[in-house]
Amino acid sequence: MEQVQNKQIILKDYVNGFPKESDMPITSSTINLKLPEGSNAVLLKNLYLSCDPYMRGRMSKSEGSYVSSFTPGSPITGYGVAKVLDSRHSKFKKGDLVWGMTGWEEYSIINVPETLFKIQDTDVPLSYYTGLLGMAGMTAYVGFYEICAPKKGEYVYVSAAAGAVGQLVGQFAKLCGCYVVGSAGTKEKVDLLKNKYGFDEAFNYKEEQDLTAALKRCFPNGIDIYFENVGGKMLEAVLSNMRLNGRIAACGMISQYNLEEGEGVRNLFLVVTKRLRIQGFIIGDHYHMYPKYMETVLPLIKQGKICYIEDVVEGLESAPAALVGLFSGRNVGKQVVVVARE
Repeated sequence: MEQVQNKQIILKDYVNGFPKESDMPITSSTINLKLPEGSNAVLLKNLYLSCDPYMRGRMSKSEGSYVSSFTPGSPITGYGVAKVLDSRHSKFKKGDLVWGMTGWEEYSIINVPETLFKIQDTDVPLSYYTGLLGMAGMTAYVGFYEICAPKKGEYVYVSAAAGAVGQLVGQFAKLCGCYVVGSAGTKEKVDLLKNKYGFDEAFNYKEEQDLTAALKRCFPNGIDIYFENVGGKMLEAVLSNMRLNGRIAACGMISQYNLEEGEGVRNLFLVVTKRLRIQGFIIGDHYHMYPKYMETVLPLIKQGKICYIEDVVEGLESAPAALVGLFSGRNVGKQVVVVARE
């Protein structure tokens, strides 16, 4: 049986505050490239890994979260694209390309392969399955279309708008005929929002003394739909600017992930007076809609109606810095790590 070295990124210990590269050392073990008879597993060669903000929660010891904590001393796991090297499962065969949960390592054994999606369409970049055609794309689609139920002409605000999810929400909103404003944390990202993704307006939240006033400037008539990625002070400013019967899809709150104690929102009574609907969602509850999503989005990609920007770093050893960079806004677009190009 062929044994090879398997480079891995492990979580050293549970993290408090901002994660550091040193929290995720690189190590190596050996792995057998042939699965034992009688197993139901698949063996993957990992090609692309996705860095996502939700992974920060998994680096802390948490009870009762929607997703389990990482295990200190074990490889980090996340979404990725991989090639099947060996399979004992009837649904997969050697050579298949898949996306889903895998390890931050060169090779992974997946004991519950039912969680993997087989990649059928390969005339788009394979890395898209870490984002646009994977979890991030589904998140934008479900949060915007299913939860916000947009109507033509509505006013839409997207925070963290240059990230993996936000860039797509804004484009979906434009395709619906909405007026769309996004915020981001650098001039480069603000320019991308307006010139590349087609947002009607965008602003750098770091340059605004008063977020409530900034939103009032961008939305003199108020906001119908807010796609929430940030939380904290941003949510407070948005509530002041929402219109009657507005909808908020609560996707994430990245401003809160590294705080020992979360910030409060002081104007929640506006939810009552403005008859607002705030709905949180976890994309894992909605993967039954994936075929419908692919039918919708693949033609848009091929017609050039969706623009998607990736921030790509090379090599498994680059993954810790790429993940840490998400929390200071270092990435421009969807953060992808190339482990191998086949």
